Amino acid sequence: MKFYDEPAECWLCGKNGMKDPLDKHHIFGGAYRKKSEKYGLTVPLCHKECHQFGKYAAHQNAETMRRLHEYGQRKAMEEQGWTVQEFALEFGRNYLNVGPDDWDLTIEEIDGRRVSPAHTEKGGEPRTQTTMRFKVLNTASLPF
Repeated sequence: MKFYDEPAECWLCGKNGMKDPLDKHHIFGGAYRKKSEKYGLTVPLCHKECHQFGKYAAHQNAETMRRLHEYGQRKAMEEQGWTVQEFALEFGRNYLNVGPDDWDLTIEEIDGRRVSPAHTEKGGEPRTQTTMRFKVLNTASLPF
């Protein structure tokens, strides 16, 4: 599916789609495709290299898909104010690296505003976690 006519850049490589048109990729597909659309959980991806056929393409590379799922869950939780459990009820599973004891946390709490004892270093200091934003790969390492 072609992406929007408005200016955009590929979520994965940052290109503008002039040489390889941008597709609209639904982060959660299959039974959750309509929900991805409903909650705005789509990203623009270069059709050939980043969406369908390239080495790092979403439909070819498990790591790219894992990062897209994590990004999509974080985005949904942040925008909807959901906990991990609420997201999992809506999308069938949790894609974040948190245990069952933390399913009642929001994304803000996961990112360190409130942390459970399981998320502290020795001495009681909270571990810092990084919120993933748009770019997920070092584009300098991409072959295109």
